[in-house]
Amino acid sequence: MKAVRIHQYGGREVLSIDDIPVPAIAPDEVLVRVVAASINPVDWKVRAGYLAQMIPHPLPLTLGWDVSGVVAAVGAQVTQWQVGDAVFSRPDLARNGTYAEFVAIRAIECARRPRTISHVEAASLPLAGITAWESMVDAAQVGPGQRVLVHAGSGGVGSLAIQIARAAGAHVIATTSGRNRALVESLGAHQVVDYTATKVADAVEPVDVVFDTLGGEVQEASWTLLKPGGIQVSIISPPDEARAAQQGVRGAFVFIGPNAPVLERLAAMVDGGTLRPVVGAEFSLDDIAAAHALSESGRAVGKIVLYVGAP
Repeated sequence: MKAVRIHQYGGREVLSIDDIPVPAIAPDEVLVRVVAASINPVDWKVRAGYLAQMIPHPLPLTLGWDVSGVVAAVGAQVTQWQVGDAVFSRPDLARNGTYAEFVAIRAIECARRPRTISHVEAASLPLAGITAWESMVDAAQVGPGQRVLVHAGSGGVGSLAIQIARAAGAHVIATTSGRNRALVESLGAHQVVDYTATKVADAVEPVDVVFDTLGGEVQEASWTLLKPGGIQVSIISPPDEARAAQQGVRGAFVFIGPNAPVLERLAAMVDGGTLRPVVGAEFSLDDIAAAHALSESGRAVGKIVLYVGAP
């Protein structure tokens, strides 16, 4: 089968399209024929070696940890899936990934693909969707009447966080550039702040929740936007506990793992019409370097999807 692998850490030049055997599956796994995968920042961070100490992958390594596809084989202990089932997953980051024609995944890490969207759209959901859900629902416990600020509302995670917070009954404010205003408004944001034209602190009244998807100066500046007792949830770096205490607020850091129950909740929202994925760009496996370049630019709208095989 064809797979995108790295044999050493480095820049985009280390991406290699290899012909390798179809993976064997353990008794508790399924073999998924990949229709689509998607790009996440963690992919190129792993490729560059930034996470080598945290997650010591053996090399060569197949990258990619989002997938939508069709079950091609089931392990002897698997009872919940059958050959031909359409599934999507955010597999274990410590294992070989989904930039490949087939991938072996633990059966408990898969969920049934939403019925009302394509494999390409479904592949964009798992990692970003779990991240948005765990940030909004689990960490921030967003509820009716709360004011929520989502940074980078047109991004892969931000676009889903807006919709999840809106479905929970929150008043949602989102930052984005002016060219993406219409998109972010269509996702349900009540207020959109063009960060390129306006200082966010001058445009936003105090909020209960800040969702930090950018880190650095944005995270630091966001403390003053919180109401007393509010929370800043970051997916970039752990918020400074001392700074939070000084401000009379809280901080939380979210780094997700596989979570099929959340994927089931997301699928129900999609099929119920309250959540829609945003796919901003599609690439083939052969164009993986260009796909990584777009992700690394920080300018992608929604998710970047890799089209791998026929549905």
